[in-house]
Amino acid sequence: MTTPGAWSARFTASPGSVPPGGPRRNDSGQHDGGTPPAASGGGAPGPEWARATELIIAADEICLACHVSPDGDALGSTLALGQALSALGKRVIASFGEPFTVPASLRFLPGQDLLVEPAAVPAAPELMIALDSADMGRLGTLADRAAAAGALIVIDHHASGGGFGGVRLVDPEAAATAVLVDELIRRLGVPLTRDMAQGLYAGLASDTGSFKYPCTTPEVHDLAGRLLSAGVRPEAVSRELWDRAPFGYLQVLAGALARARLERRAADGLGLVWTTIERADREARGVPYDQLEGVIDQLRRADEAEVAVVCKQTDRGDWYVSTRSKGRVDVGAACAELGGGGHRTAAAFNAEGEPGAIIDRLRAVLRPPGTTQDSESVA
Repeated sequence: MTTPGAWSARFTASPGSVPPGGPRRNDSGQHDGGTPPAASGGGAPGPEWARATELIIAADEICLACHVSPDGDALGSTLALGQALSALGKRVIASFGEPFTVPASLRFLPGQDLLVEPAAVPAAPELMIALDSADMGRLGTLADRAAAAGALIVIDHHASGGGFGGVRLVDPEAAATAVLVDELIRRLGVPLTRDMAQGLYAGLASDTGSFKYPCTTPEVHDLAGRLLSAGVRPEAVSRELWDRAPFGYLQVLAGALARARLERRAADGLGLVWTTIERADREARGVPYDQLEGVIDQLRRADEAEVAVVCKQTDRGDWYVSTRSKGRVDVGAACAELGGGGHRTAAAFNAEGEPGAIIDRLRAVLRPPGTTQDSESVA
């Protein structure tokens, strides 16, 4: 069985550097991509781990922040780490940028007493830890706090990012940020409680697609086994994350699928399926924006399309464009060209304008350079 510290062998970069291979791109939603990590055998801890633990031990108050509209990995990892730091006697607060609303599917997570409104986060924290955020912009209204922090630790597994943070525990080969938080908790010498394990398991399950995505490795299952041993009930986590929704969501999903369009010649002939969800569609049925994540998992099932896309209109009126690939198209690179980013098989970007025009721009960067592409749409 892989030792708990096996994930840390790759962390040997100097402060502020990016992992071997250079900067790559990321998604804020659920991720099913990335190259599976090779088994590693522990070894001496890298300087980033040592610096991170030193900063944490020295700090009296620690502020945690994850990306806006947090998913299971972002919030689960944040709350698990917050509880571990509280166990060390630290004053801990956690938050995320507006809209400051915990998604309904994540309200079962322990440790939410640590959450505070973004306005309650100190303007210049002594020590701030940013989790599951590839760049500072993903922190939303907390980005200015991160920039002003006395010290900033970044814990992330996304392949992209601007290299922000003085200490970077960043590994694009890790299946989830939860993997790295588990390692940090271990290095801090904090015993893993059931509540901490619950958050880590939610993160691990979320970003492996309930252990069915390519990033699911023997190491992932080893970690999942340790979390189950700590008291996690997998059926309870799975029900909260995937197996419950208000009836209004089913109506929104039905509308989105009815509007779906299949473009067989897109993506260099590999196929594209896409749909839209306007703000008015969900508001009419009382469905908040944060409950739309699962729509793309249904859309991507189409055999004729390599790439699936859902354009979701936010409460502000702009569009959040989620993309998924089955492996032959690098949607992370495509989204990066449009100002977003992500893994090879899961990525996103924000855009304004009409969905048709947004898809036109995306379609253009999905095809390889030098090729031409016609669209064949089927309602």
